[in-house]
Amino acid sequence: MRTRPDAISELAVGDKVVHLDEHGYVIDPEEWDEATAEELARRQNIQLTNDHWDVIRFMREFLAEHGVAADARFVMRFLEERAAGSGRSGREILFELFPYGYVGQACRISGMRQPRAWSTG
Repeated sequence: MRTRPDAISELAVGDKVVHLDEHGYVIDPEEWDEATAEELARRQNIQLTNDHWDVIRFMREFLAEHGVAADARFVMRFLEERAAGSGRSGREILFELFPYGYVGQACRISGMRQPRAWSTG
């Protein structure tokens, strides 16, 4: 999605500024850091746990390796592999961690640009 220059906001995190689009997504993933994730999660009433951080790190590593954000199915597969033998699906775990979905919360908190169009799985 295109970022409207007139709708850019600034998020002060510590001593740095992160630029967000009109929907609260980080415009430049290079501006993101863990403190930014904490603040974005706090704004969505999410207390980040180790499980959240595992997903966030998976997504950040995928972005670094492939140059694009991971599709939700890759994250769900990652979660299923981690929970092998528990009887829980990756989708179930993903929505427990991010109740408003992959795009609405996981991508935003992980510092991904706003996806153009995506199914949440």
